[in-house]
Amino acid sequence: MTDTIRTEHTGRVAVLTVHAPGSRNALTLDLSAHLADAVAAAEADENVHAVVVTGTPPAFCAGADLSALGEAREEGLRSIYAGFLAVANCTLPTIAAVGGAAVGAGLNLALAADVRLAGPHAKFIARFMELGLHPGGGMTWMAQQVVGPQRAAAMTLFGEVLDADAAVRAGLALRRVEGGHDALLEAALGLAKVPSEAPRELVLATKASMRLTRTLSAHADAVDAEIAPQVASLDSPGFAERLAAMRNKIRGTSS
Repeated sequence: MTDTIRTEHTGRVAVLTVHAPGSRNALTLDLSAHLADAVAAAEADENVHAVVVTGTPPAFCAGADLSALGEAREEGLRSIYAGFLAVANCTLPTIAAVGGAAVGAGLNLALAADVRLAGPHAKFIARFMELGLHPGGGMTWMAQQVVGPQRAAAMTLFGEVLDADAAVRAGLALRRVEGGHDALLEAALGLAKVPSEAPRELVLATKASMRLTRTLSAHADAVDAEIAPQVASLDSPGFAERLAAMRNKIRGTSS
């Protein structure tokens, strides 16, 4: 079977699967480029409101292909980063459905998503230190943003491995999902239900605001940042339709 990024659409959710089972879904230069292209295609598709990223079982992503790493210099490294950076920069809500090991660049891919769901066999492993390799792709920044400086240090400097339960406790995963890969994807699609049913422009604007406000230090600055997109949403047809439906529902339950 050819290694590839498989794209499937369930409703308004694009499910992107890193499919390279022979290498436990390790990211080659080609796979990384294809992942970046798949993310861009999802963003360009008006019918896609959210993205789920996963890997063909049993792994999530074993990291960067070691032969590619061994030959890489700056340009090559940046090419390896392209796939998970596309996820990190995606304008749509993103979920990583982590069913197995997420190692090195695979950990970066998981960290790049807005939310991570962990199957019972998930493992989150930095492994850069053990390889004699400095972390790359912004891993140290992403890890500290998600789990805080101490846990990020434990993972990066001291080789701590987080299983599904430990990842949930650390805030790295939103929750553990019991069952196999199908159950994990079902949970991810369930989580994506709200943005998939919301107006796309509202989804895009809300994610953009969250990116902006997390860089701000004052509540008042966040109020100012949110006011214009909120006013725009008040004037949107989507809000008017939902408001009318809610009023009708309230009238129906009170009669």
